[in-house]
Amino acid sequence: MKTLRTIVGALGLLVPLALASPAAAAEDRLKVAMGQINNWENQPVTLGQDAGIFKKHGLVLEVVGTAGAGETMQPVISGSADIGGGVGVAGAMRAFSKGAPLRVLAPAFTGTGDLYWYVKADSPIKSLKDTTASNTIAYSTSGSSSNNIVVAFINEQGAKAKAVATGSPAGTLTAVMSGQVDIGWAAPPFGLKEIKEGKIRIIARGSDVPSLKGQTVRVLIVNADALKTKHDAIMRFMLAYREAVDWMYADPKAIKMYADKVRADESLIQDSVKEFHPKAALQSDAMADLDGANADAVKLKFLDKPLTKEQLAEFIQIPPRKK
Repeated sequence: MKTLRTIVGALGLLVPLALASPAAAAEDRLKVAMGQINNWENQPVTLGQDAGIFKKHGLVLEVVGTAGAGETMQPVISGSADIGGGVGVAGAMRAFSKGAPLRVLAPAFTGTGDLYWYVKADSPIKSLKDTTASNTIAYSTSGSSSNNIVVAFINEQGAKAKAVATGSPAGTLTAVMSGQVDIGWAAPPFGLKEIKEGKIRIIARGSDVPSLKGQTVRVLIVNADALKTKHDAIMRFMLAYREAVDWMYADPKAIKMYADKVRADESLIQDSVKEFHPKAALQSDAMADLDGANADAVKLKFLDKPLTKEQLAEFIQIPPRKK
């Protein structure tokens, strides 16, 4: 009898374990490379995971931060990452046109009003028109939206400064304050404290470039092979991503979590999101002004010629939002 009870008891323990195993197996892992990982618009992945949204959809994300689009595209192209975020549209187009196995999974940011360029408070530069060939102006990495905007500053706004890649906003600020670079770039809330303290001055914003105002300028990209072999998991990723965006703008807890993460005052974050990151900018349903982006990629020398309709149909793989 004792043996029988022991067997039954063991079976009793095994039953819940057996029931739990399918749930555990349902948690797929996806690797995500995220450019400028601490920017608000890139938080659906990190805050969404912290809030349990991706887990609810049976996903565990392995997220790695990068200095910008150039560093983000490489692991996605090589297949060491499934998804990449914060990638400039023109840079993604250029890589795709050269045969890189990447696709656009979703728009990530529409418009350019979130990025700004600044100088030290005592700089003689008051606007882009004051720059000369001896000045330098920063962008993050090659192929990024900040790279795209700086090229537009030079080609469309008359800036004469030499464009230089400086990586993250933190590294850029150090370069500006030490005199290595004349004009730095940043995305709020980074730098707002220094602006309030009078240490730096904004001289230009991405929204100063008329041709880019209404365009989707940054996207989520996906490895083409991963999109096929991990299709179900990636579709669930998009469900969770969209849910995370909605949650970020509906639940005050998201602001608090983000403020704690970047060690900033909650009121500063609230003001920053309201001014620089309206929810509409994070729409993930359709590429805005795709024709304009295609033409601008040629004008700004990211492409030799526009992508064809057939190429665009292959390049853009945005799953429709479930109703």
